[in-house]
Amino acid sequence: MAEETPQIKWEGKSIVELKGPTADQIWPLLEDFCNINKWFPSIDVCNHVDGELGKPGLTRYCASKTLSTYGSYDEAEVRWVKERLLMIDPAEKCLSYEVLENNSGFKSYVATMKVLEINGSDAGENGCKIEWSFIADPVEGWTLEDFSSFINFCLQSMGKNMEQDVLSG
Repeated sequence: MAEETPQIKWEGKSIVELKGPTADQIWPLLEDFCNINKWFPSIDVCNHVDGELGKPGLTRYCASKTLSTYGSYDEAEVRWVKERLLMIDPAEKCLSYEVLENNSGFKSYVATMKVLEINGSDAGENGCKIEWSFIADPVEGWTLEDFSSFINFCLQSMGKNMEQDVLSG
C-alpha cells in the first residue's frame, strides 16, 4: 500500500498602504463583516446568515455574477461562498475567517486581515495599511501565483475604495 503524500498548503500575504486614513478610520469598515460587498470589487451581495454581529461564529453569504468571455454578466453562473468569522480583535484591529461552503473550488481556506498604523516622519505620510494573509489548499484551475495576484488585486481595490470613502466623508 503506497503512502499518501501530504497535501501542500498555499500561503500568501498581500498589503495595501492607504495615505491619509488612520487605522481607527479603516477598521470599522473592515470589522463590518457582513458588508464587505461595499468595498470588495467583485462581490455583489453579502448577507448575514447566522451568529451575532461582531462575534466569532458570525456567518456570511457572499455572491457575485461572473463575467462571460464577451464582457457581459452571465446570469446563469453565480459564484458564491459561505464564510465564518473565527476571531475578531478590535483592540488589535484584526479578524480571521474561514470558507465553509462554496462553488468556487475552495476545499480549505483561512484568512486573516489586519489594519496597522503607518507613522511617517512628516504629517503627510501618516496613514495605515491592511494586511491580508491566507492559508489554503490548492484551488483547482489556479496556480498559487495567480491566486495570490487575485488576492492582491482585490485588496488593492478594496483599500482604494475604503480610502476614497474615508477621505470624501
